[in-house]
Amino acid sequence: MTKLEYTFKNDTLFKALFVRYPELLKQLVADLLRIDIKSIEQFAITNPEITPDVIGDKLCRLDINMTVNGQKVDIELQVRNEGDYPERTLYYWAREYSSALGEGKQYTDLPKTVAISILYFKLFDCEEYYSEFQALEVTRHTQLTDHFQLMYFELPKFTKTITKDDNLKTWLSLFKSETEEDLREIESMGVSVMKETVEAYRKVTAADEFRNIERMRFDASNIEASAIGNAERKRDAHWQGVVADVVAEKDAALAENEKLRQQIAALQASQNS
Repeated sequence: MTKLEYTFKNDTLFKALFVRYPELLKQLVADLLRIDIKSIEQFAITNPEITPDVIGDKLCRLDINMTVNGQKVDIELQVRNEGDYPERTLYYWAREYSSALGEGKQYTDLPKTVAISILYFKLFDCEEYYSEFQALEVTRHTQLTDHFQLMYFELPKFTKTITKDDNLKTWLSLFKSETEEDLREIESMGVSVMKETVEAYRKVTAADEFRNIERMRFDASNIEASAIGNAERKRDAHWQGVVADVVAEKDAALAENEKLRQQIAALQASQNS
């Protein structure tokens, strides 16, 4: 088995690939939303940039924002569970939704906004790898509005499935690929969009632009880790000093108490003699 140098867990790769090849992204979105690609008449990426000034930003999100037939659609990869992902997706959904209300527009003009999360960790306590949330009344399950939709694909729960009959499952299998053999298996299916995606993957990961961005992110990550390490060492040294001072004060107090005890014992001995 030949391990891939870059897997689809890499959000820089994910964004660089699908921004550079928007027709592949269009097919991916159609498959994630379970709609016919021919029904997509309007499609545009609204945040195509990966700017160097945010590469070292800890809060940098390399998601992909799109408008699809007037709807707002956001796709994001997330590798680690930091304990707040549901709240995070709700926050970003709300920001995307509210930002569409231009001056002079009515609330009814706000578009349907869909946030799609592809996760490399288990988020929900269930067996299903796909979860979808909408705004529903809790007892009647009446829909409040169709503007709200959160979609989660938990890859650890997904069993790798290579099939010509279900593009969505093959996309998810691709995103779980770890080796060259995995990619070749997907290429061998003979499905044009999957073959094109693997070819696009090879071109993007071989490009100097992508590798330079990855190098910048790696350097920024090392600098951040070094800074955190130094801060922790200083903090530890500070507290070690504090502890040493407390121990010294305690030892001094014990010594003073022992001295007083001896003086009292000596005084009592002299009185009894």
